[in-house]
Amino acid sequence: MRVRLPDSHDWVRTAVASLLICGAGAVLFTIGTDGYRAFTTEQARRLAIARSPRAIPPVALEDQDGRQFALADYRGRNVAVNFVYTQCTSVCGLLSSGFQRMHRTARDREDVQLLSISFDPRDTPALLREYGSHFGADGHGWRFARVRDTTGIAPLLRTFGIVVIPDGNGDFQHNAAVHVIDVEGRLSHVLDADASPDVVARAASRR
Repeated sequence: MRVRLPDSHDWVRTAVASLLICGAGAVLFTIGTDGYRAFTTEQARRLAIARSPRAIPPVALEDQDGRQFALADYRGRNVAVNFVYTQCTSVCGLLSSGFQRMHRTARDREDVQLLSISFDPRDTPALLREYGSHFGADGHGWRFARVRDTTGIAPLLRTFGIVVIPDGNGDFQHNAAVHVIDVEGRLSHVLDADASPDVVARAASRR
């Protein structure tokens, strides 16, 4: 049995086809990763928000002392926001510890306000107050709050890009980050959970 060896034209056709496939793959990868900058969904979320700050929906909130307010009330100040819930046994402790350090550092400055929002309908002001007191939240520079009307939870999470997945046992998996609302009341940046007040203030001042 004779084996046919590929001639020079076969090699050329194979090489050209391979280059075309690689080129197409590179273009798709560049588009899909935002010019190689976004290799994860989280990175893509951060880049999208930094490029196009988002308006915050007018969702009514209630803090740990039962006071009603809205994120629009913070207009004119920089706000660092994280999302937690009081029964959390995973990343919420990391987020709250980060805000605790930030609160201690920023206690005497007015340029950064801290707000922790629960997305768990089971959380009451009493539970938020108990949870917040464990980390030293004073209800002024750092408030814990819940969404008063549960129908407002979904649009708020969607605006911030928070993904919440129930685990079937009463807990949730969710992404952890510090979200910056600038003086114009827009969601302008997403930072790492251990961001400092200076980093938050610098991010909020960038246009």
